[in-house]
Amino acid sequence: MGLFDFFTQEIAIDLGTANTLIIHNDKVVVDEPSIVAQDRISQRFIAVGKQAMQMHGKTHENIKTIRPLKDGVIADFHAAEHMIKGMIKMINPGRRLFQPSLKMVICIPSGITEVEKRAVKDSAEHAGAKEVYLIFEPMAAAIGIGIDVEEPMGNMIIDIGGGTSEIAVIALGGIVCDKSIRVAGDEFTSDIEDYLRRQHNILIGERTAERIKIEVGAALPELDNPPDDYAVHGRDLMTGIPKEIHVSYVEIAHALDKSISKIEEAILSALEMTPPELSADIYKTGIYLAGGGSMLRGLDKRISMKTKLPVHVAEDPLRAVARGTGIALKNADNFNFLIK
Repeated sequence: MGLFDFFTQEIAIDLGTANTLIIHNDKVVVDEPSIVAQDRISQRFIAVGKQAMQMHGKTHENIKTIRPLKDGVIADFHAAEHMIKGMIKMINPGRRLFQPSLKMVICIPSGITEVEKRAVKDSAEHAGAKEVYLIFEPMAAAIGIGIDVEEPMGNMIIDIGGGTSEIAVIALGGIVCDKSIRVAGDEFTSDIEDYLRRQHNILIGERTAERIKIEVGAALPELDNPPDDYAVHGRDLMTGIPKEIHVSYVEIAHALDKSISKIEEAILSALEMTPPELSADIYKTGIYLAGGGSMLRGLDKRISMKTKLPVHVAEDPLRAVARGTGIALKNADNFNFLIK
């Protein structure tokens, strides 16, 4: 470790709507929910990440939980800055005599505006970054999956995160065409909440809906190895008394159908925009899925049925983007697709 390394800390951040991951020295050192808790009276931030998540939906009037990112972009500037600072502190909790200067690569949705880009950079700079590079999520996902993005070969990547689904065709180290829609994991979660309220007259919170999505979430009503029914606890809307019901994956597949159809439409529209030579490549290579949303049971099969193309799910879909951002950080000087 050189003297220069001692003064500069290089980190890659996958700043997600649902989770934020930080990579340092090729390792995921922080993997926390993107949420902070604030004391309303003193305006102090009292918890970040998992600690704040445990308070979510259970707070009294003096504490509020804030999710600083919405649809993949920063919605609450002050909270985002605090969250980034808090998570960077988690990397090396020991007190240092001085703060090393930070060099960061942060990934952003491909459909982001200049103003939103500026917000990400400003938040990172306020959190102590001296140098900030940005990389588009589909590009980071492709690198994380292990695709050689620089070669003259078309690859289609779909990254279904918490706030956005990013669909991009990548060739020669750049995004040829992309489609970014704000239908993703969060939308699935609220679909499940709505469905249970309408069908079962039971009111559940966001965290419970999230658990249902993980335990019995599905994209198809017929699966080869279906999960067991899941016991859900919530408040009965008729009586106001807490109650338990059991939901099956078939019901959840039904509840998520509309949102998944929107993602399918976006995929078809991205395929329509693809230049013919790249379409020929995609026919051979197929479609790659990354992001937490791609872990929905049967989603790969459903997209494959819709597009008639082979669909591959990344081996660690939750971390593909973070891993790609980490690789981009190491090659920051060679990659010409990083946005300064």
